[in-house]
Amino acid sequence: MGEPAPGSCQDGPRALSACLKSEVGDDTLGSSGKSTVDFQVNSQATQATASKQMNFIDLRSEGETAWRKRFDRRYLPPSQLVQQVQEILSRVRAERDVALVEFIRRFDKAEMTAKELRVRQEEITLALGHLEPELLDALFASKKNVQEFAQRSRRTDWQAENVQGATVGERFDPVRRVGIYVPAGTAPLVSSAIMTVAIASAVGVPEIVAVSPVSGSTEMNSALLAALQIAGATEIYKVGGAQAIAALAFGTESIQQVDKIFGPGNAYVTEAKRQVFGYVAVDLLPGPSEILVLADHSSIPAWVAADLMAQAEHGPGSVIAVASWEKETLDRVQSEIEKTLPAFSRQDFLKDVLAERAYAVLTRDREQTVAFANAFAPEHLSIATDGAAELAAEVTTAGAIFLGNYSPVAAGDFLAGPSHELPTGGAAKSFGGLTADQFQRRTSMVELDRESLQKSLQYILSFSKAERLDAHGASVQIRFSQEK
Repeated sequence: MGEPAPGSCQDGPRALSACLKSEVGDDTLGSSGKSTVDFQVNSQATQATASKQMNFIDLRSEGETAWRKRFDRRYLPPSQLVQQVQEILSRVRAERDVALVEFIRRFDKAEMTAKELRVRQEEITLALGHLEPELLDALFASKKNVQEFAQRSRRTDWQAENVQGATVGERFDPVRRVGIYVPAGTAPLVSSAIMTVAIASAVGVPEIVAVSPVSGSTEMNSALLAALQIAGATEIYKVGGAQAIAALAFGTESIQQVDKIFGPGNAYVTEAKRQVFGYVAVDLLPGPSEILVLADHSSIPAWVAADLMAQAEHGPGSVIAVASWEKETLDRVQSEIEKTLPAFSRQDFLKDVLAERAYAVLTRDREQTVAFANAFAPEHLSIATDGAAELAAEVTTAGAIFLGNYSPVAAGDFLAGPSHELPTGGAAKSFGGLTADQFQRRTSMVELDRESLQKSLQYILSFSKAERLDAHGASVQIRFSQEK
């Protein structure tokens, strides 16, 4: 979901590298010039001959081991990106507000002082006053669904007795202070405010710090600012990029350190989150948006094409794919893409994705289609086939699954209830999307009385002897040898 701020060093590795040339000493990152880390498929796909066509991949005669290896996507940041982000993190950790203000000036072309980093209440009031009534209704409708979903999925305290009679259990408390990154580059992602901040609010996090970049101005987008306030942010700061993650992780004079960092972002944000993990906690490392649609004769090609275009318009790094065991279905979807493409406003983004990261995958049968979906591990999986529920039951590696022709991914992006912050780049094999329990801290609770400790003694002493940790055993025995 992350997008870079236009006209800034966050636009791409080339631009950022040039801005950091004096510190990093290199102003190139190869020939791609992409604004995100590409999760490219290393395939022998037939390359599109025009920007309106998807790349065609035929899996029918290929061995499973070979194609599984080709579609085993992993997040591997370029070494130069790693170095650049390290530089930003180090500067902010050492120079704090001074570095933040400098990076905002250089990267976002905005002149501001440290005192202007935090959004004032007057700015929030003004933004709320300018909000269109239709968007206000949409924000509250989305917030209601998201928070109700969060309440159902949050963890609750429990306790029970173990075999020896000890009382054991778990307690779940809200994380005390969280930082949430909300992208505002090529588009102000007001929905991301709801899909992250509103969950923290539902769980009862007392301090919710939101950060988002500005571009060429000291003013934050008014719709995004209003959305952050409605979602429940308690502090809002005008800073983005890797420098925002650094401020949240290490703290500055203006921004107090947080305990955990959430939210999607561009390649620099994602890499910064990876590098600060361990110093603070992070949620996951979501990259560019992606979708895989499974389609057959029962699909409506125009609707499939519309879902693909919806994710492609996120732009740089986005990946779209449709898979079917029916060549005619793939052809019809491609035809609809060519027919509808001119009607959309973000032509450069759409054509770039279609030429570089769009795939029409022909499979042998339903079984190979499911196997491909599990190997690809998409952020969004749309199943528009006969027996969609049966196919969905066999897919275990998708960030979110949308069933049937009337379940567009955009409904999940904006309104349905589950957070739209989801694993990308194949990470769904190992990670799920953002959930309420990630805003909670788990603490295990243990209480023994004399009787339950007596029943436990022989087992504790056996472990103590086996591990040659005699002080462990002695700490239990003393409670019986030196009783009051």
